[in-house]
This record gives sequence, C-alpha cells and structure tokens, in this order.
Amino acid sequence: MKAAHLHAALRGLPVAPLATIAPGTALVLAPHPDDESLGCGGLIAACCAAGRPPLVVIMTDGAASHPHSRQWPAPRLRARRQREARDAVACLGLASDRLAFLGLPDAAAPHDGPVFTDIATRLAHLAITHGCTTVFAPWRADPHCDHEATWKMGVAVQRLCGLALLAYPVWGWLLPPDSELDHPPPRGMRLDITAHRAAKARAVGMHESQYGGLITDDAEGFQLPDSLLAALVTDFEVFVHP
Repeated sequence: MKAAHLHAALRGLPVAPLATIAPGTALVLAPHPDDESLGCGGLIAACCAAGRPPLVVIMTDGAASHPHSRQWPAPRLRARRQREARDAVACLGLASDRLAFLGLPDAAAPHDGPVFTDIATRLAHLAITHGCTTVFAPWRADPHCDHEATWKMGVAVQRLCGLALLAYPVWGWLLPPDSELDHPPPRGMRLDITAHRAAKARAVGMHESQYGGLITDDAEGFQLPDSLLAALVTDFEVFVHP
C-alpha cells in the first residue's frame, strides 16, 4: 500500500465521540516530550474537559535532540524538556501529578529484553493503579526507533492487563507519498478536536527547545518541521486499531 493511499485512508476514517475512543481513563504513552501534544493533545484536552484526565507517560528523556550543543548539555536539556512537557500538558488542562517520566535514553528505548520487560511491567502497574481502560501508543508505521519501541510497549501492556489499544500517528504523516508500506488498510476513528485545537497549538508551542530558536549552537540539532506541524495541528486526531 502506498503511503499516499494510507494517508488518505487515515483522513477518511469515521469521526467517533470521545466516549467511544477513550471510555474510562486513558493511558497515553509518548516516546519523547512533545509527542504527547503532537499526537494526542486534543485527546488529552477533551478527556480533561470531560472530567476524566488521562495518565500521560513520557518514555525517553529527549536529551539527544541537540547532541553537539555546548550550552545545552544532556542534563540541562533533560530538565528543560521535562519542564516543557509540564507546561504543555497544563495548556491541555492536565495536572502535573498525571504526568510521569520514565527517563529512558533518547534514541535508545529498548525493543525487547529484560529492561523492556521491566518497563512493560511498570506501565501495567501504573495502568492498573490509575484504573486505565485504554492505552494509546504511537502508530507502528511511525519511522522512528523510539516510536516503534513505545508501540511494542503498548502491545505488551495490553497483553499484561487487558486494556484496549489504539495507535496515533506522528512521523508516519511524513512518509514519502510513493513509498510502499507493508500495512493493511487502517481501521480506526478520528476525534473531532475543533474545540481544543487552540489549546493543542499552545501545548505544542511550549516545546521551545524543539523549534530552533532556543538552542542555537548546534547546526545539526533537531527542529520540528513545519510539514509535521501542519499535519498534526488540525481539527482532528487519528486513532488506529492494531
């Protein structure tokens, strides 16, 4: 299936109410600080507005985005990205006690092995403790190692405690249109986030370290591309069944 056809299918998924997409309490797994807002900002805001704030877990520390910066070494950048995430979810109405950081190394989240198993067990414990009913993880077609690892953790949590599982695309929106993907036609839903679009945009904007204006001494540092923001800060969010 070509990526262009897959994108069109995602945009054509039926709109469903929040109660169908996220009944009960949601567990949102974000590979990095900013993915919670990019992929699920509208969902988080809608859940908070409905009186059912989700639990958001950020998997990695995000400290690899500017590896050559002398002004922002890893410890300083790690602390900055945590602060940005707290400010971002506050824009969405989420209290800081509903946000957890696992602190895994950026670009090195485990895909299997003992550390992976330990993390999955910890996530399952969090899900049970907070009464979560649905886990949201990155789409398995997202072309990023940490997104793929986080997707696999979502699958593991589903198996461990029987939660429903839905995936949200982030970098998958930027797959080249002509690329061939080993992916069946997607099944899932869209959430209308028109009422929360402005809050989502503010939340994404809180991640200042990823925009290029804050860290200026690393020419090879990461910067959120305008094409990604255009794809994600819209009037809907997409959630796909496994």
